[in-house]
Amino acid sequence: MHHSRLCALVLDCRVDDLGDAARFWSATLGKPIAALDQDGDGRYAELCTTDDEPLILLQKVEHESRVHLDIETDDLEAEAMRLE
Repeated sequence: MHHSRLCALVLDCRVDDLGDAARFWSATLGKPIAALDQDGDGRYAELCTTDDEPLILLQKVEHESRVHLDIETDDLEAEAMRLE
């Protein structure tokens, strides 16, 4: 049987400065900032989470701000069939 789990809570932020958004969400959620530039291109910031929590990522986007969940799986086709 395949494995899937909630991997990340992603806060899509339509902002000019992702650092400002990261500081806001850090203070709001009481989570320190782990990285202001998680992937090296300025699109993602990450807040510190514990091992039993999903990642909390902030993603710089051009569409309206919103929240989405990322689910990871070791078998994408099987997971898609399960969900359908």
